[in-house]
Amino acid sequence: MAAERLLSSRDIPGRLREYETIYILRPDANETTISEVNKKVRGVIEGNGGQLLKVENWGKRRLAFEVQKHLKGTYLFWHYLGKSGLVDEVERNLKIADSVIRFYTVKIAENVEPGSKEASVTDESFASASVPGPDEEDLAVGHRSSAASHDDDDDDDDVIGARVSASAEGEEK
Repeated sequence: MAAERLLSSRDIPGRLREYETIYILRPDANETTISEVNKKVRGVIEGNGGQLLKVENWGKRRLAFEVQKHLKGTYLFWHYLGKSGLVDEVERNLKIADSVIRFYTVKIAENVEPGSKEASVTDESFASASVPGPDEEDLAVGHRSSAASHDDDDDDDDVIGARVSASAEGEEK
């Protein structure tokens, strides 16, 4: 049996590191584009001995500032386990992808037992992460219009009732 090569003096043989990566795609990214990038990243993670724990498509959101002349982007969240060199390879592939406008990776933990984290990624959940999510502004507009159409008089009645009881107390004094 060949000895496992340690990439860092902090690495314990047989243990992995826990990472989270968020990357942002151009706002015009369609299902095919998202799927291609997702398959590439999944291939890199699994090809380098990593374990995919979770993949989520957070939908199209407004960026805090302009990035590559875009004000919006499609956010994807990845949670995975891997060796220390895995992040370099994932980020190298994200830099190459034309549709990726920004990415960020955070190390959550070191020396994680590979079987200790539950993986929630199925083929179905992975495929659903490729479907472009809703635009946050569309959701907000839809939420506001449904809230405006919902007529709730309870708050108004409470305010009027408080005024009546306060004026009644003032008359008694």
